[in-house]
This record gives sequence, structure tokens and C-alpha cells, in this order.
Amino acid sequence: MADAQTPAIKQIVIVGGGSAGWMTAAALSSLLSSSAVRISLVESEQIGTVGVGEATIPDIINFNAILGISEAEFLKATNGTFKLGIQFKNWGRLGDSYFHPFGPHGVDMQGIDFHQFWARFREQYPNSEIEDFSLSATAAKAGRFAMPDPNPRSVLSQLRYAYHFDATAYALFLRRYAEQRGVRRIEGKVTEVHQEAETGHITRIDLETGACVEGDLFFDCTGFRGLLIEKTLGVQHKDWSHWLPCDTAQAVACERAGDLLPYTISTAKTAGWQWRIPTQHRTGNGHIYASDLMSDDEAIESLLADLDGPALGEPRKIKFRTGHRQKFWDKNCVAIGLSGGFLEPLESTSLFLIQEGISKFVALYPTADMPDVVRDEYNRQLTQKFEQVRDFIILHYKATERDDSPFWTYTRTMDIPDSLKSRMALFQEAGRVFRYEDELFSKPSWIAVFLGQNIWPKSVDPIVSTVDRPGIARSLMSMKSAMDGAVSKMRTHEDFLKHYAWAGSAAGQN
Repeated sequence: MADAQTPAIKQIVIVGGGSAGWMTAAALSSLLSSSAVRISLVESEQIGTVGVGEATIPDIINFNAILGISEAEFLKATNGTFKLGIQFKNWGRLGDSYFHPFGPHGVDMQGIDFHQFWARFREQYPNSEIEDFSLSATAAKAGRFAMPDPNPRSVLSQLRYAYHFDATAYALFLRRYAEQRGVRRIEGKVTEVHQEAETGHITRIDLETGACVEGDLFFDCTGFRGLLIEKTLGVQHKDWSHWLPCDTAQAVACERAGDLLPYTISTAKTAGWQWRIPTQHRTGNGHIYASDLMSDDEAIESLLADLDGPALGEPRKIKFRTGHRQKFWDKNCVAIGLSGGFLEPLESTSLFLIQEGISKFVALYPTADMPDVVRDEYNRQLTQKFEQVRDFIILHYKATERDDSPFWTYTRTMDIPDSLKSRMALFQEAGRVFRYEDELFSKPSWIAVFLGQNIWPKSVDPIVSTVDRPGIARSLMSMKSAMDGAVSKMRTHEDFLKHYAWAGSAAGQN
């Protein structure tokens, strides 16, 4: 506990708003008494955000639940929809399509992974796809949705979901939450950052309004600018562009057309990929590409050609660098969000990495003297999280058979981190997948991408190979029948939302 020798933090300053800033403010204000710790967030309305749709993974549910946020209220405020996974098109080969679902494939049996039994089943039924045994994938492809059942005996207990929503609206929603809990928002652009001469710790920031804001601890949520972590403290960036060569995005929303799908679509293109994120009243789209292999005009033309409906405005260009800071926490400054690092949103991990930055900080909440051992542990854990997500994203690029453009030839033949190399070799040789050190992506996620992109094990588990095929077939057919039956009773995704959390006619007009 804090005492006279270990002073407590009294003033926290968050520089920058958006999702990173207001998620940080909301989380801290839910845990810290406003009478004990003053939290200020400095942002400028002159600095805009993209806000054309955000896709997430199921961890966002935990974040909102910890804050005590009503799911229906949140979905209405952000024009949100449900997400059961991601459909990947043209990644393994041109014309290929597979689904990466949330939740498991089938049910593990006798302590052995389900995919081993499915591989044995597929020897007899070669047209079978493993996603046929995922409740989330089956419901998604049918355009249907239902809430999971907490009863583990129910087939609906296998359902997992996340959300699509307007990220700008989410930041505004969290701003209201945080301000109700005492967070002070200060409008203004930073003109100068002051540091203590001896320690280098940040002491205050000056604003162009003439105001100054003092703090014991600062969060840098200024995006790629890295105003505090880089421009003030000089923490450098660890570059991963040799593994993830895309460096530019063109983003635009379009009018909604057709059914409201409960999943994200990621379509591989000539020099990158395009996302499709459906919210209640519009669809978010973006084309991520390697700018040395495709011009901006070509990228925009390709983006607009593949929209569902008329574009709502002009595409907005976003430049980025994949990688992360060599330190996420230096001196008395913690970089959260894009100021700390960036991995392209191929697996919808952007908000998850913000959550991790916040939750690890809360778990290591320091005294005002900021012990080195605490900072070092934070940096170790965040670095590990980024590296784990990095490997999973690289897998999508490496595990391709495409040779129709220089981009795909490069990614198919490039050297990859040893950590990913060993994972791929283990699966190719023996079909084995393990989850290491509390990493984000579970076995079913790795299996979905391996198999979806045509990486097949040389053999089935030797134990499973002794089990008779008819018995396996009966078990798998029973599972599939139960899933198909459950999906047939679900409402359509749009109908479910209209009864549960429809935003109304004014939604999506922000």
C-alpha cells in the first residue's frame, strides 16, 4: 500500500481522445475514485478520426461488462451489429473462400482435438469443410443470430460473438460514461511538453489556449504522431514492414445494401486486401495495400469498384507503419493505441490491443515513483501480445499459393519469425496446435486459417486413426444436425437487432 515513502498518483493526464483515449478514461474512472485521483483528457476537435466502422473480437464484451455497460444501450448508441467471425476470400488461392468463426469447431472427444476426428471423417467425406461443424459459422452463413446459452449441455453454448460499430460513436459513448465519473475533458492542441530535468519525467503540457495541465502520469493516445512517447521521450519504433508490407489504407463508408450480415468480409486483392464491416445503417469499407506496389489511384478505383452501394463521401487516406514502440511505457508515460503500435486490422485486433494496454496497466498500477520493475514487466507483456498477434496475421500472408502478383510472390516466399515457422511445421507434420502463454488466438482460430488456406497435416493423430470411421461419422453427423437445427430456429440477424437494440432512423448520421 502507498505510504509516505511510496507516494500515490494524484493526477492522470490522457493526451488524445478517440477510442484509445476514451477507453482509457472510461476504464480508469470506473476503478479510481475521482476524489483520490484527478483524471483529465486533453483532445482537440481539430484532429479528426476515421470512424467508418470498427470490427472487434469477443474480448470487447468483457471490457464493456467490466464497465457495467448495457449491451443494448451500447449497440443503439454506436449503430452496432453482431459479428460471428470473418469470411476470407481469395487468400489461399484466387476463388477460395473460408470462414474463421468465433467459438469452437465441434466438440473435442476423449481429450483429443476435434479437428483430428474431422480429418479422419474427411477421408470418407472429402467435400466436408471444418466450418460446417462451427455453430458460429453456420449461423453467420445463414444470416442468423441468437444469444449464447450459458447451459453447457445446449448447442447454443458454442456460440461466440463480437460486434461491428461506429468507432467515433463508441468514443462519444465512452466520453459520456467517463465524464459522469469525474473525468475532465479539456479542449486544446498541445504546444509544449515540459519534463523534469533530472528524471526526464513529463511534468505538464501547455495548450494553445494558454492553459497548462500538470500530471503525475501521462497516457499518450495521440495516434501515429506519438506526441509524448516519441516526439518528447524519443522512444523509437520497431519496424515489422518486412513481414507485413502493407503501409496505406483508403477508407470509406457506403450505403447499406442487401441483408445485414453478422460477419466481417476480408477480400485479398492484388497488393493487399479489402474489408467490409456492416453497421446498422451503413457499411464500412477499406482497402489496405503496399504503396510501392499499387498507386493511390489504383487502390481507390479497386475500393470503389467493390462497394455494395454508393459511397458516402470521398475515401480517406491513412498511412501507417506496422510494428510497435521499443517501450510502451517509458518514464511516466504509457502509449496506448496507435501511439504504442499498429498491426493491420486483418483479424480485428485493434481495440483488443488497446484493451490489453489498459488491463495490463491496471494489473500493474504503480505508485507515483514508477518502479523500473513494474514498467519492465508491462513492456514485456505488451511486447509479447503484439508478437503473438503479429504471427497470426503473418500466417495469412505466408500461407498462400497465389503467384499472380509481386505482392503475393513476396509474402509467399518471405522468411518469417521462428515462432511462426515452428508452429507451421508442427501443424504440417502432425496436425498439432497449442496455445502458448495466455495468447489471444485459440486452437480453432489457428486451425481455421491453416485449413482454410490449404495447409494440410501429413497424418491424422495416431490414436484417432485407430477409431472406426463409422463411429466418428455418426458423432459428427449428430453434431452437425444439432447445429443446423439450432440455426433454423434463429431469427435473421436484422430481425434480432430490431427487437433487441435498433438505433432508429437517425442512426448512422454522425
